[in-house]
Amino acid sequence: MRRKAQQPRRSPDADDQPLARNKAGQGRRRSPSGVPVQVTLFDDEIPPSQRWGEIWAARSGYRLVAGVDEAGRGPLAGPVVAAAVVLPPGHGIDGIGDSKLLSARRREELYSRIKKTAKMAVCRVEAERIDQVNVLRATMEAMAGAIKKLTRSLGREPDCVLIDGPHKPGLHLLGARLNCVPVVKGDRLSENIGAASIVAKVTRDRLMKRFDRKFRGYGFARHKGYGTPEHLAALEGLGPCEIHRRTFAGVLGRRAEQESR
Repeated sequence: MRRKAQQPRRSPDADDQPLARNKAGQGRRRSPSGVPVQVTLFDDEIPPSQRWGEIWAARSGYRLVAGVDEAGRGPLAGPVVAAAVVLPPGHGIDGIGDSKLLSARRREELYSRIKKTAKMAVCRVEAERIDQVNVLRATMEAMAGAIKKLTRSLGREPDCVLIDGPHKPGLHLLGARLNCVPVVKGDRLSENIGAASIVAKVTRDRLMKRFDRKFRGYGFARHKGYGTPEHLAALEGLGPCEIHRRTFAGVLGRRAEQESR
């Protein structure tokens, strides 16, 4: 019997209280009961910017602030990679932001500067685990792993961890009651999250280039595992390899066809 393709779904481990900027320059947080709670982040003299999350954290009394983001939730192959970053005050790195809006060359340049300047940690969860638990849970595991590594590198827990998106890892994944705050579109509203976005993306792209040399014919160096026409055509002819996510639509059907030949 054909197995149903995996679709990202709500994780029971994600305590979802996302922070998002509204037009009035305030934060919207939903309580566990679902009632919106307003949190003022800055006044009219401080416009929305790439440091919006850091401004909110500073005004909330947090000094050591980390940012967390992931790369690779959507592809049909390869791991999901999460990065956690703490940028030092006055780091002087211009252009940090959503990695998807940057060229590959610019991401590499910023990655080099972030690595030299910031404290950072990376964790990846492989395709096999993604198939076992679903991609959202695997993403939370990768984020938790990156946060734990960063905490060990810092020698202490961050005062606040800003996490891109509407979800955050649960307590049992983190192993400590850290102050984690989900920030919707955080890679455009926090420079620490933006830096983590760049680190995660560059790390994963480099991994996929190595996989391209190991698994010939799929074109991983070009599409990084996403479901492009080139990738789907390769799957049609070659079938899935060991880094493909077997529960993902686009892989599942081709796996069944390959096994029936």
